[in-house]
Amino acid sequence: MLRQGFLAVRSRLTADDLRETAEVLAVRALELPELAHARTVAAYVSVGSEPGTLALLDALHARGVRVLLPVLMADNDLDWGAYAGEGSLIRVQHGGRMALLEPAGERLGPESVQEADAVLLPGLAVDRRGLRLGRGGGSYDRVLARLARAGTDPALVVLLYDTEVVEDVPREPHDRPVHAVVTPSGVRRFQ
Repeated sequence: MLRQGFLAVRSRLTADDLRETAEVLAVRALELPELAHARTVAAYVSVGSEPGTLALLDALHARGVRVLLPVLMADNDLDWGAYAGEGSLIRVQHGGRMALLEPAGERLGPESVQEADAVLLPGLAVDRRGLRLGRGGGSYDRVLARLARAGTDPALVVLLYDTEVVEDVPREPHDRPVHAVVTPSGVRRFQ
């Protein structure tokens, strides 16, 4: 029910809302020291009414940052490929679910995310503890577990709308808090 509520609010956003939010989020995110100094950033291509990421991906790429984007595998785990501009993306239909834009080039393997200095995570909400509510597929839980097993500690950042920073989200034993959330109105950090 909680996920459906956030998705319902997102579904009412206009194309203008989405475009304006994406531009503001890119500016705010690029001000983060974790992204400003990153050599490699694992990110994602927003779909539908998710907070837009393409402006941010292009800005990072233009700065010479290596941007890794996910490729959804059959088991819901993520492989990764390098972003080389919007023209390097292909639309991939995954069963009955929505189509995703994924990098067209070489697959770098699920472990390549361990090279990231920062990881941008999709989400539906984040709470006062920094716990992220995802879509429920578990793909990014696997990514976070892989990072923890490898002993890497990249900055974990989620991009959301202002109304999606809430008091509490349900916690699962495997949940790891994010370090920061970027919304149109600013950045909030978590311990």
